[in-house]
Amino acid sequence: MPKSKTRKKAVYTPPQKSQQVKVSPRWLAPTMVAAWIIGILWIAAWYVAPNAPFLGDLGQWNLLIGFVFIIFGVVLSTRWR
Repeated sequence: MPKSKTRKKAVYTPPQKSQQVKVSPRWLAPTMVAAWIIGILWIAAWYVAPNAPFLGDLGQWNLLIGFVFIIFGVVLSTRWR
């Protein structure tokens, strides 16, 4: 029986992972939750009292402001470990 060829190329070994566990900063989770709550409350306050002194002046921009806070919270949640 013929002998099989030996492998000339070295077998790939992935680089070693560092043993250090990544930890989120302490401010991340409270800021993330606060951004979600502020965004929801901003939109809810505008729907409840659309003629409030400050909210009424902004008009439909209130939706954008509320959603920016919510999206900011979602972006922060991607950094949470």
